[in-house]
Amino acid sequence: MALLEVRDLHTSFFTDAGEVKAVNGVSFNLDYGKVLGVVGESGSGKSVTAYSVMQILAASGKIVKGSIKYDGRELVNAGEDVMKNIRGNKISIIFQDPMTSLNPTYTIGKQLMEAIMLHTDRDKKQAWDRAVEMLRLVNVNEPEKRMKQYPFEFSGGMRQRVMIAMALACEPDILIADEPTTALDVTIQAQILELMKDIQKKLGMAIILITHDLGVVAQMCDEVIVMYAGSVCEQGTADEIFYNSRHEYTKGLLRSIPTADSDGSRLKPITGTPIDLLNMPKGCPFAPRCEHAMRICLKERPDRLQINADHQANCWMNNAEAVRAAGEAGLDVTAVREDEAEGGEKHE
Repeated sequence: MALLEVRDLHTSFFTDAGEVKAVNGVSFNLDYGKVLGVVGESGSGKSVTAYSVMQILAASGKIVKGSIKYDGRELVNAGEDVMKNIRGNKISIIFQDPMTSLNPTYTIGKQLMEAIMLHTDRDKKQAWDRAVEMLRLVNVNEPEKRMKQYPFEFSGGMRQRVMIAMALACEPDILIADEPTTALDVTIQAQILELMKDIQKKLGMAIILITHDLGVVAQMCDEVIVMYAGSVCEQGTADEIFYNSRHEYTKGLLRSIPTADSDGSRLKPITGTPIDLLNMPKGCPFAPRCEHAMRICLKERPDRLQINADHQANCWMNNAEAVRAAGEAGLDVTAVREDEAEGGEKHE
């Protein structure tokens, strides 16, 4: 049994403009001691998926369908009393921005101790000792002195270490790291990632690493899910995703990474703009931006295709019959796309 099982998760935000389907049918497993990378551009639903697991959505957000099981226990509709015991104790999160996640009016020590005392039965003295121990674990120098300082006295990298210490203070089974290296320079980023790997080995926890940086994924992750428009478009081991990618969006992300042998050539961006989540298309969400889109891509959502035991992809390009039909029709993809937008049928 997996430590965390997410099945057909749908999370929406209900606004004056309508229902924003931020997460649309996401499923994945997280096993003990593994690192799962969640990749995608801004607005793809990565953070909302994490917040759904923690059930810390904004007031307008709601899980409308699906299942989230931690260690076999259903969390959807489990109630706030249950989730208070899960958050921090069993599943912890490092939020996206260390600059704003800490309260500037309280000392680092007070904030760490508050988290520890909230989730454990430690008294004030024991909480102080635990906080100092955690700061030492994340390589904060002079932890006793640092406990009395305020967040503004810390650099960005040190604040991120404090956030990691806070998340790990109760030794959770799962750590969700939401863009843990955002706004950090590459040297500090490397230190934070190395720190997370070391702590994972020491504590044996599982990690969900949310990022748009594929270099971080390559360094850290055992398995990867690639998200676009609230859906999982490809899922597999890190090796499969990087060396045998089978979705056009994943391929586009990989083409946009600079390499050592690029010889100064321009990177190839993914053209177009993300879809409007208020008006989801009938077909593949990526079809309007895909240079290989076929008519079926615009009309029908692709089923999940099992590439091999470690790899799944939701892309019509993996369906030989669909590709053959498009080739025989001799379709001009650009014209088809324009016709679909206008409701025309002249390229049938």
